[in-house]
Amino acid sequence: MIQTPAPESLPPVLAGPILRRLEPGRLVLWLAGSAPLDLTLVLAPREGAVQRLRLDEGRCRVVRVGRHACVHLIDVALPAPLPQDTLIEYDLLIDQGDGGEAGIAQWAPHLLHAGAARPNLVLRSRSDNILFGSCRKPHHPARDGLARADALVADHVERSEERPAMLMLCGDQVYADDVAGPMLAAIHALIRRLGLYGETLEGALVADSDALYRHPAGYYRREELLPATKSNLALRERFFGGSEKPIFTTANAHNHLVTFAEVMAMYLLAWSPVSWQLVADAPPPALDAKHAQRWRRESEALAGFRQDLPRAARLLAHVQTLMIFDDHDITDDWNLSSQWEKTAYEHPFSRRIVGNALVAYMLCQGWGNRPDVFASALDDLEKLGATATSDDRLDAPLQDALIERLHTFRQWHFVIRTQPTIIVLDTRTRRWRDRRRPGHPSGLMDWESLTELQHELLDETAAVIVSPAPMFGVKLIEVVQRLATFAGLALTVDAENWMAHRGAASSMLNIFRHSRTPGNYVILSGDVHYSFAYDIELRDSDRMPHIWQVTSSGIKNEFPPRLLAWLDRLNRWLYSPRSPLNWFTQRRDLALTPRLPDRRQEGERVWNGAGIGQVWLDGQGRPVRIVQHNADGGPSTRFLAPEGEACIAAAAGQSVAKQ
Repeated sequence: MIQTPAPESLPPVLAGPILRRLEPGRLVLWLAGSAPLDLTLVLAPREGAVQRLRLDEGRCRVVRVGRHACVHLIDVALPAPLPQDTLIEYDLLIDQGDGGEAGIAQWAPHLLHAGAARPNLVLRSRSDNILFGSCRKPHHPARDGLARADALVADHVERSEERPAMLMLCGDQVYADDVAGPMLAAIHALIRRLGLYGETLEGALVADSDALYRHPAGYYRREELLPATKSNLALRERFFGGSEKPIFTTANAHNHLVTFAEVMAMYLLAWSPVSWQLVADAPPPALDAKHAQRWRRESEALAGFRQDLPRAARLLAHVQTLMIFDDHDITDDWNLSSQWEKTAYEHPFSRRIVGNALVAYMLCQGWGNRPDVFASALDDLEKLGATATSDDRLDAPLQDALIERLHTFRQWHFVIRTQPTIIVLDTRTRRWRDRRRPGHPSGLMDWESLTELQHELLDETAAVIVSPAPMFGVKLIEVVQRLATFAGLALTVDAENWMAHRGAASSMLNIFRHSRTPGNYVILSGDVHYSFAYDIELRDSDRMPHIWQVTSSGIKNEFPPRLLAWLDRLNRWLYSPRSPLNWFTQRRDLALTPRLPDRRQEGERVWNGAGIGQVWLDGQGRPVRIVQHNADGGPSTRFLAPEGEACIAAAAGQSVAKQ
């Protein structure tokens, strides 16, 4: 591996390692360095022989994204399989060039638990203990749910049987469309420090990334530079003939990320305290009084985020972490309707903005879920990086070609063949478009992708389905979204839910009814910024499949509390199990019973608070315990089964107390 040394002031590792897909015979890890690193992986099971594996080019692919920034994609087929359900210590040794080696204890001591010399992992033989959540916005004032999850692992770090099998991140791992001013300043400082590659910007009011970063509207006024805003008359006249078409509809687009470098810097700052050490003194730009006050408020929230970040990074280094995108990973309302897609992808600037976020997602999230399907796209990305060696600017035609490849990519979803089988859905890029009414929301999956889902489920006895948006949500909120859609306001209320499209909803329900699909389903979701759990049965079916909808959101985000309280109360009044209104909904064939949070106020069915969800499953794939661990460190919230949690656990032959 050719090494290009980074300046002595830069640490060798900028972020990671993050444990991605783990199997007894194969380990997949992600790491970002300031230079191509000569690495050796050490595996030391508590029971078994030590393995020492040099990560040559066949085991570690290095993708350069800047003069001093390289992503290391580690994919190791092991010569001897690792034992399951036991602690396995591991290390990544960096060859220092003088015959010496530095391990994680030297270059990332924050990743180690107290008294440990190395991090460790557990390969669970069953996926019966899952941490999950979504929506981690750095400048939200709540504490970080990933730090809370790290505390849970720390409590059981030496007890392999109590370690979670995985952390499932269900969407919005980063917010590319909702960025705090101080975070954007840190992003730009990191771009300069690492020499992240620039780019030209066709169809924009600025010629290239350098001009964007210097523009007076670059902070808190970026909506003036984005396509199709009322203030951007010149751009609309040039590309839309003066008509206003919706593209970037988020109310928080004031600092929307634009370039590939900006999105990559966001990932480094979202996942690693090391990157923050390089930009600790990023100064604020010149701001008016209103924005200066907002800057101070956001700085306070980001200080809390940075305080929790070492523990979040430690969690990612100890637990298998799988990820799927939702809209904010790319942009708000991403592919919401056929009209949105047509408008966004016909415009060169908006297509580039969406594409840059998608390229970064592939490199930082998508690859680790399913490494085998990204070889060609990574080849293109390496070629693109090679074009920037002379002037630190990416070749525009190659960049656009890679973006076009990913816009038509159809393998973002993935399946984990464990017990039970876990199927992670792509609900963003293969949508069931409403051709007759292009402004109406698309179905979250089209007929072809739903058919593929059915094939994956055939002859399984149980399955965990990860759907970023709940399949069965709070009915009143879905009705409000539907009414807004009829009024032409689908973009205003984020009218995206499974029941919003009749074809997609009917096809999904028919999959559950199929005679050869599982009898037990657990659906894990996020997106909505509150948490709840439903027990669901299908009426009038030849058999009685049982479904549990379990939603945990957000990791670092929350719903406006007073508004949610009123929506929850109205939902109980209008859509109780005996309400005749249910017969006018797609749920008329469902018996839906909410599990009530044990720390609720009178009658509450949902829980509003940042944190992380956890579900334990029995041998038949049924949940025996559902918990929301609150990020503020307070007592965890349990969602109680209608007949009592202890009864279910006893029927499953398990002790809840031991969990």
